[in-house]
Amino acid sequence: MKHIDLSQDIVPVSEFRSQVSRWLNHIKDTGHPVVLTQNGKSVGVLLSAHDYDALQYRERFFHSIEKGLKDAEEGLTYTTEEIKEKLEKALKK
Repeated sequence: MKHIDLSQDIVPVSEFRSQVSRWLNHIKDTGHPVVLTQNGKSVGVLLSAHDYDALQYRERFFHSIEKGLKDAEEGLTYTTEEIKEKLEKALKK
């Protein structure tokens, strides 16, 4: 995901509403997310579907790492030999 260009990627909601197609094309063409503002304060961010998917993937990836680290800290691990035994049993079924 590209970074927001403060001079071009921030738009008031009222302007966005009146020019939705233009701003969607801007997101597609530049790859930049667009920050929506209301009364001078940011209220939302629009990004491409590809960037959203990538963001979700990263979130799941980091969550799985955190879970693995927590499991390791709690001793919920297997030795290589235990894994081999489990795989052999599973393949025999």
